[in-house]
Amino acid sequence: MNRPDAAAGGATRTGRVLRVVELAEGVAAQVCGRLLAGLGHTVTKCEPPGGDPLRTREPVDAGGLSYTFAALNADKRSVRLDPSTPEGRDRLTELLAAADVLITDVGPRRSAETGLTPAGLRAAHPRLVVVAITPYGAGDPRSDAYGDSLLAECYGGLAAMVGEPDRRPLSLGGEQVAHAAAFVAFYGAMLALRRPGGDVVDVALCDVAAYIDWKSDIVYTETGQIPVRTGTSIGRWRTVEAADGWIGFIFQPEQWDSVVKLVGDPALEDPRLRGDKARFELVDSWWPAVERWAAQRTKREIYHAAQRLGLPFGYGADLADLAADPQYQARSFISDGDGATLAPLVGLPWRFGPPPSLTGDDDEAAEPTPLRPVPPQPVPHTADGRGRAPLEGFVVLDLGTITAGAATGRLLADYGATVIKIEARERPDAFRVWPVPGAGDAEVMEESPLFESNNAGKLGVTLDLKTEAGRAEMRRLVARSDALIENFTVGVTRRLGIDFPTLIEVNPRLIYLSLSSQGQSGPESGTRSYGSSLDLLSGLASVTGYAGERPMWSSADINYPDQIVSLFGAGLIAYCAVQDLRGTYLDVSQRELVSWTLADRIIEHLDTGTVPEPSGNRRPGSTPHDVYRCDGDDQWIAIACRTDAERAALAALIGADRMAGEPARWWEENHREVDAAISAWTRRRRKDACVRELTRAGVPSAPVQSARERAEDPHFRRRRVFLDEPRRQKGFPLRLFGYEPPQPRPAPSLGQHDTEIRNGLLPGPGDAGDVPAPRPAELPSPRPGGSL
Repeated sequence: MNRPDAAAGGATRTGRVLRVVELAEGVAAQVCGRLLAGLGHTVTKCEPPGGDPLRTREPVDAGGLSYTFAALNADKRSVRLDPSTPEGRDRLTELLAAADVLITDVGPRRSAETGLTPAGLRAAHPRLVVVAITPYGAGDPRSDAYGDSLLAECYGGLAAMVGEPDRRPLSLGGEQVAHAAAFVAFYGAMLALRRPGGDVVDVALCDVAAYIDWKSDIVYTETGQIPVRTGTSIGRWRTVEAADGWIGFIFQPEQWDSVVKLVGDPALEDPRLRGDKARFELVDSWWPAVERWAAQRTKREIYHAAQRLGLPFGYGADLADLAADPQYQARSFISDGDGATLAPLVGLPWRFGPPPSLTGDDDEAAEPTPLRPVPPQPVPHTADGRGRAPLEGFVVLDLGTITAGAATGRLLADYGATVIKIEARERPDAFRVWPVPGAGDAEVMEESPLFESNNAGKLGVTLDLKTEAGRAEMRRLVARSDALIENFTVGVTRRLGIDFPTLIEVNPRLIYLSLSSQGQSGPESGTRSYGSSLDLLSGLASVTGYAGERPMWSSADINYPDQIVSLFGAGLIAYCAVQDLRGTYLDVSQRELVSWTLADRIIEHLDTGTVPEPSGNRRPGSTPHDVYRCDGDDQWIAIACRTDAERAALAALIGADRMAGEPARWWEENHREVDAAISAWTRRRRKDACVRELTRAGVPSAPVQSARERAEDPHFRRRRVFLDEPRRQKGFPLRLFGYEPPQPRPAPSLGQHDTEIRNGLLPGPGDAGDVPAPRPAELPSPRPGGSL
């Protein structure tokens, strides 16, 4: 991403420096704080007197500092305080009186004990934006537990889709749901800052996990079939072993001729393989030829040959590959830093100053200076009581397709933006006809429900951008819009005459977001990819998988990279709106964004040369930390213990008295013995019984929920993670206390609003997309200064 204060097109930084207070011990809240610190804002980290326990969590550098702590907390200030003491509360009150944003993951019990409940904070600091990131949501008693990504991915159903079908479910490598939740929280904070007065942004880790896995929910409700893990060794997309690693064999049915040309083996020329269904059924007749071919070539050789044919292959890059990657070097994404601690942030080598010390020096530097008046200001409300939409009056042109771009537009529409989806009539968004897995040939619908989820709430217009008339209409729309989203292959917008340098001449205040595979510059900027390609290319797959085995992607049914790119993209546009960073070009490399979630592992590799490998569900700082089979078909329970007390409670529950007094290192070194003892206990019990007994004993755990179980769980319906009108679609990944989004209008049919938009008229807010004569409203022009 180009820093907004150094963007192309002559943009200047007109936004002010936000004062942010961070009171958190979990990864998600610290990532959110890191994003704001990296963007140049003052982030004050509140640590207990002895320091954040994360400071010393292994692996650590030669000085004993955790690589994870360094990655998450660079560019922040630090103060030491204990909010449970009068002195600590007074110091925190001083900080909050001057703050714009508080980021916290304190659970409801401790919040009540220390006066840090959302209601209490809103009363004491009416203009403060409180960002609460917890396991199950603010106010849920289960949120007193530590926010563990594995538990969230299991309860949210995401883990049920990662891994091989006949083996245990897997958590994505690193702390993926924590990072995704941080992107959601960043977006939520920007939405709250767009509205008068303060607000509470409520983000639940398990909600974010469920939101990411939205396609599984659609499949279940549309077909009645429970989606299952497909791994990397079965299914239409697979990984194949090359001479020096793994390659993702990824293509669409219409690209089969290119696959045949790439491999060049007669086995693939069988006429019976022309059809996608027959090709899948006869895979055993031609896949061995692919394996023989791949084994004789390097992974990069195959990758580049495939890309030259337009095939979206990806190779399994490990962290050593990333450190030496020509594309990353060309974009300075990873660099050595002349001895300073460096880590990547979304495509830039953001120089990390030393992580905040505990010497007390930062305490004086963080003396509060009020940035805005403290007296309360009432929030205006509309007739239905929801309050003013944060992005009301903000106009977005959405050229996004499938998920990465289209879902970004959906998120902006959810919170009040007027989003105009632009398609070519002869080549509309491919998601309109994307098949629902398991639906069968007889259930082909006029419009895919997958399209509905990414495009609800938008208006639809068709333009032929290959003609001068179409480009003229595009320029007219650009002149009256605030932002534009595109995720085309690099070079397409230039050829069509709708690239940033061209459109900034039409509207000097346009915010232009490009979500390309590998960024707009560099030797591989023109590559093509899907989410599974990026799983591999980003390094994420290299740390996801069963211990010592092949890299594992998130699967085509999830395409995790697409999901987090949309979350972050929406946050960036909202950020530019809040800071009035107009005339800004945002170049986001999807690959780099996913790699940034592994920043701590990248720093460790640069420092030590260590190349991480898949470790199953095990993670530093917690043991045991895994998924265990219960009685029943594909029934699993996740357990994640961080403290000696939790491990002692687990040992007592399962009758393993010998383990009770052992330290954490013993549990880690003897994890096979520990896992066997836990499995012997869980296999004799149903999953719900395991949950009840573990909860009563005080052992952190979560069931691995299938799409069906998630659909039946009232938690997700209550928090509107999924919606059911008129049919099941994804809902919202966060809650704002001061604003509840309405049910979005149905996704537009192709060119549905051509007449209204070309006449300068739009349906009014809340009007149904299928009303014959929608209430006209003048197309709003961009607001000076981005005001409401």
